[in-house]
Amino acid sequence: MPTALITGASSGLGQHFARLLGSRSFTVVVAARRTDELHTLAAEIEARGGVAHPVSLDVTDPRSVNAAFSVIDDLGLHIDVVVNNAGLSDMKPALDVSANEWDVVMATNLKGVFLVAQAAARKMEAHGKGGSIINIGSILGHRVAGSLASYATSKAGVVHLTEALALEWARHGIRVNSLCPGYIETDLNRAFFASEAGLALLKRIPQRRLGKMEDLDGALLLLATEAGRYITGSSIVVDGGHLVSSL
Repeated sequence: MPTALITGASSGLGQHFARLLGSRSFTVVVAARRTDELHTLAAEIEARGGVAHPVSLDVTDPRSVNAAFSVIDDLGLHIDVVVNNAGLSDMKPALDVSANEWDVVMATNLKGVFLVAQAAARKMEAHGKGGSIINIGSILGHRVAGSLASYATSKAGVVHLTEALALEWARHGIRVNSLCPGYIETDLNRAFFASEAGLALLKRIPQRRLGKMEDLDGALLLLATEAGRYITGSSIVVDGGHLVSSL
């Protein structure tokens, strides 16, 4: 049974990815700073017949990353797949973004992705069986939007970092790809997309709808399994055609 580590698994897409892989015969290690939610999620996955382990992890802290992988080792697990999902956004005009606010976004969205990928790759190299690292990017890593300078910059960095790591680690059998969602419906944004401004944004999406979390399932499973064994250094966009919509 392969093992997958999902960061940022205490809510949103992280929880969804954990449930998905848990239902597809993966042992899932669910990781985040908020451990109460992780224990609840792990219990839910196991109640459905899966295997799940909650692990405390702050992706911005190298000591926390190393400690988390030590816990995984103590569980007798080898990570085959990483879903580098932990991230945050700060919607604010660039003129108003403080240096600290910039650093917080970069630390989680870019530095954290690197620290977890590096720690996992070291384990994969030592184990000699390779693996798959899936970095969760965004369409804002390819194009920009107003009042999201730090977020868009960090996600562009994720896309470029993915390519750099894929190049270096291919010789070790480690595939590194980015999955870049468009606008996906969540509890946090549902009210906005029902508003006048949200409905206007939806009109710019060629499919004229928000994505559902399950719309990401096919791409994630492709990258996480042997079906995608010859894919590395790629950025898979799942956005209903948003990136190809006219300017």
